[in-house]
Amino acid sequence: MTNKSRRAFLLGAGVVALTGCQQTIPPEALQLSASALQDRQLQTRRFGTKDEERLLRASAQVLQDLGFQIDESESRLGVIVSSKNRDATEAGQVVAAVFIAILFGAYMPTDRNQKIRASLVTLPVDGGQDTAVRITFQRLVWNTRNELTTIEGLKDPKIYQEFFDKLGQSVFLTAQEI
Repeated sequence: MTNKSRRAFLLGAGVVALTGCQQTIPPEALQLSASALQDRQLQTRRFGTKDEERLLRASAQVLQDLGFQIDESESRLGVIVSSKNRDATEAGQVVAAVFIAILFGAYMPTDRNQKIRASLVTLPVDGGQDTAVRITFQRLVWNTRNELTTIEGLKDPKIYQEFFDKLGQSVFLTAQEI
């Protein structure tokens, strides 16, 4: 086998190997869930202002007032990512772990820490006359073995309502220069 033939063979084998590893996206991954529109309406509010930067500053202040730390912020893109850490211990899990330890002598990990993340995006709408704010809250939980056990989006309307009420007040007070 010549050097040229060997290269062609190895190149062909490499292409075949790579195409065999190709993963395709399942068709259902690109379809919206039945609740997607309802979720977006819960997570989004429009504000009658062109000043996206001022709205971002007010949003960051509200998040900080709610106990979040700003992890990342990019005002040119209209993005804020923040988080706060909380205890995730639940009495029911602890009781169950104790019973399992007594009855079977086995260790059962329980939830210990959680991180609540908030991701906020602003977007000019109506030709820049208004600005839409969309925020999502997510919960990540680690157990006593430091394993990530839960990742879930939070959909409690009270959380979103509280955030948008405080943001509306902040925007109003800022506009009135109070």
